Amino acid sequence: MLVVFIAAVVNAQDAPTEFNYPLAVAATADGIIYVADRNLPGIWKVEGGKKSIFFQGSKKFRTPLNAVRCLAFDHEGKLLAGDSSTREVYRFDEEGKPQPLTNGWIGIPMAMAVAPDGTIYTADLELHRIWKMPKEGSKEPQEFAVINSPRGLTLDPDGNLWVLSTSSKDGQIQKVTPDGKIEPFIKGHPFNLPHNIVRTDDGSFFVTDNYEHCVWKVTADGEKEKWVVGEPLDRPVGLCRSGENLLIADPHIRTIFSLAPDKTLTVLVSSPVDEIKLK
Repeated sequence: MLVVFIAAVVNAQDAPTEFNYPLAVAATADGIIYVADRNLPGIWKVEGGKKSIFFQGSKKFRTPLNAVRCLAFDHEGKLLAGDSSTREVYRFDEEGKPQPLTNGWIGIPMAMAVAPDGTIYTADLELHRIWKMPKEGSKEPQEFAVINSPRGLTLDPDGNLWVLSTSSKDGQIQKVTPDGKIEPFIKGHPFNLPHNIVRTDDGSFFVTDNYEHCVWKVTADGEKEKWVVGEPLDRPVGLCRSGENLLIADPHIRTIFSLAPDKTLTVLVSSPVDEIKLK
């Protein structure tokens, strides 16, 4: 018993207490926030401004969530996580354990979107595909769309999937109808290094742009502007909705921001940056 107790104390002391590289964020309706940390590796839970480890993966390659890239909630509110190390999308069960959904089908899962019926769409940066699978998962997800360098996904109430791309020849935002038809929306490449996209209730879109140090707003008719730019933002990557606000994950300064409709940026939770080498 003594040996077990000592081991538990050592493990608690060694457990990380600060973000390392938080690059994706997802929020529940009641304000609980989950943060994917590429270098933890794993997922943090933030509640009441305090962070705790929700799941810590191994630093061994090809183990679950060794390289977590994206988060989403399914139609029942269960957390989903995309991991490029195991080429997999996981759903966390009631015991907080990740359960694989595709048997390693996805190359680099960069974003997910979930329809009201539970259908899961996944952007695959490696294979330049959008995969579609039923709520229970699939060993062979359906190829839904072929789009170069997809990084962000968001659904509208009509079931259209909006895809953010870094370098597609058909433009950086495209609409994919429920039957798989691709329609260019934002043609050309106005964004420098876009990472994530969300759609708001008025039909507008917001896009994080790492190289431009900003969050863009794109209106329903395609008008673009840098909504917030520069300090305190550094290199925004992760993006999700939280009520009327947006949450932004900025890995280089290890910070999660809350962005209000009036453009007010508030630090929601952060970690000191002098403990790591920014890259």
